[in-house]
Amino acid sequence: MGDHKEQQSVRVGAAVRRRRRALELTLAVVAERSGLSVPFLSQIENDRARPSTTSLEKVADALRTTAVELLAAADPACSVDVVRCEAAEADFAPRTRSLVRGHHQLHASEFTGDHDAGREFQHRNDELLYVADGAVEIEAEGRAYRLGRGDTLYLTGGVRHRWRATVPDTRVVVVAVAEHIEAVHDRPR
Repeated sequence: MGDHKEQQSVRVGAAVRRRRRALELTLAVVAERSGLSVPFLSQIENDRARPSTTSLEKVADALRTTAVELLAAADPACSVDVVRCEAAEADFAPRTRSLVRGHHQLHASEFTGDHDAGREFQHRNDELLYVADGAVEIEAEGRAYRLGRGDTLYLTGGVRHRWRATVPDTRVVVVAVAEHIEAVHDRPR
């Protein structure tokens, strides 16, 4: 292991696909505008090919954006991130801490203590509540659920719910599909 930092590569394919779909363009149209082949564009979108700077600029022009914007919207190729626990405050005030940094497909937060029990939540995507310590009462879809240490509650996207801690020093971990991900499909009514 040397002292140099390895430049982290990115997966630009998803950013290209999101932009193309937002403009409602086919691969054939982007190929025609960029002068690149449909198979090569497909490989880029599926991260099977890494475009050169020149190719990425052609794709960006065809998508009416810039290579810089596409790179900024790109996903990290592989990443490992440690979020360290900060020393607990002695005041035992309710607090929230994010367990995932950045813009990812997964969102996770840890809630310690109580919070606004009257606040109702309704998230677009699925989520899981895990009681790490203590106990909570959750109201969802008109029913009350009591959860203790180690219990989980799974909620599909769109379910209205609220929760409150029922014992001091309760810790709840909430894990959800990020809001910017189109994970919910219309359900028949």
